[in-house]
Amino acid sequence: LHLSAVKLAELHSDLKIQEKDELSWKKLKAEGLDEDGEKEAKLRRNLNVIMTKYGMNGKKDSQLVDTNYIKDGTESDTLDDPRLEKLWSKAKTSGKFSDDELDKLWREFKHHKEKVHEYNILLETVSRTEDIHKNVINPSEENLVKEEILHNKHRELKDKLRSINQGFERLRKVTHQGYDTTSEFEEPRVIDLWDMAKSANFTEKELESFREELKHFEAKIEKHHHYQKQLEISHQKLKHVEETGDKDHLNRNREKYAMLEEKTKELGYKVKKHLQDLTSRISQGLQHNEL
Repeated sequence: LHLSAVKLAELHSDLKIQEKDELSWKKLKAEGLDEDGEKEAKLRRNLNVIMTKYGMNGKKDSQLVDTNYIKDGTESDTLDDPRLEKLWSKAKTSGKFSDDELDKLWREFKHHKEKVHEYNILLETVSRTEDIHKNVINPSEENLVKEEILHNKHRELKDKLRSINQGFERLRKVTHQGYDTTSEFEEPRVIDLWDMAKSANFTEKELESFREELKHFEAKIEKHHHYQKQLEISHQKLKHVEETGDKDHLNRNREKYAMLEEKTKELGYKVKKHLQDLTSRISQGLQHNEL
């Protein structure tokens, strides 16, 4: 797969969550609680996202390009959207951003690209489901259930599209004005969650509680970023020591690398599981708005 140490750790975290979700689904299925197959369809969709994200679906150029922002590797990456490319080019040459701020902004651009990518996968899934549904001649109770599934998927598409539009507007604003030093959150995923939470059907007390949880979540993400950076540095050192052939030095570096890799995987899993839980809570709040 030619993935970096950081990407391999992320892949491990994604697969660990997928495995846990599949085990939960098998238990539900055994109890007859997924009769409409919606949870199974979501699992397949999530697996498709993972395989596409890490270039495991057999298609060339489908992998989200792996660029570690520690290194000066952004030039070799693409954002797959002329509007984003234009904004990023403007940001780099504007002089409004420090190196650290450019790193942070690049993470926002990459996060936006991944959101669009996941939206397109879901859109393709919905289109295929609709085509199958249209070819059914006789209406039945089963088809009414499938219509409800389609309705839920369209609602999910609507939520994702709203998030994408809000995200693009934020990128456009930050690129033109620079970072707001009074901004409450810095991490792209947290900013997304906070924007959606403010649109959800939360009371003031619930919203304040959610804000506090997002602060803890952002701290968890920052800790994960720290370990990702340390893992990449350790990986580079390990490769260098392997070339020198110093066995004692090599063993020490391997031990440190293994420790950092395990910690990065563990934190990655916790971050993604927490993100999953927070997103689910917001989705429920947004659905209440539509009722």
